[in-house]
Amino acid sequence: MGAGVVGVTGLAVWRAAHEDDAARVARVDVIVVLGAAQYDGRPSPVFAGRLDHAALLYRQGRADRIVVLGGGRPGDRTTEAEAGRGYLIASGVPPGAVVAEPVGRTTLESLRAAARYMRREGLETAFLVSDPWHNLRVERMAHDLGIRGYASATWHSAARTEWTRLEGYLRETMAYLSYRLLGR
Repeated sequence: MGAGVVGVTGLAVWRAAHEDDAARVARVDVIVVLGAAQYDGRPSPVFAGRLDHAALLYRQGRADRIVVLGGGRPGDRTTEAEAGRGYLIASGVPPGAVVAEPVGRTTLESLRAAARYMRREGLETAFLVSDPWHNLRVERMAHDLGIRGYASATWHSAARTEWTRLEGYLRETMAYLSYRLLGR
């Protein structure tokens, strides 16, 4: 039975990875970008891919604001959120349209920060920008936190090889099960 649960969950992760909610949802209140590694203020290629996707959605008029999530690690001079905000501004997104929420070292912590921000600002809907295999868990967590979230992932940042994709699906299958069973 356990293998069946893992298999069905893996299929759900795969299916969610291949759906882009931005194709069916015209506009949201805010674009939420999940953080990823940054190196002394410079986003990693994975993070830059997410930020580029968020900037594209913004330029298409799909939301008026972008919220970048992610804290820092001990010794970092900046946070993922601050590095992402700087990157978006440098790419032409107006500073007033980009908010950094520099909290969270996990997806759940970061989404909690997004939910607090959205409640404070009276926002309800969001595009959730991350990597494709993250879609199912990110949407579930957002829902549980009161966010009407729509996954809009980028394939340009993470899917470098078939092995990378498989690794992402396997990792997210287990992470989703862990979240659903243990709440983290």
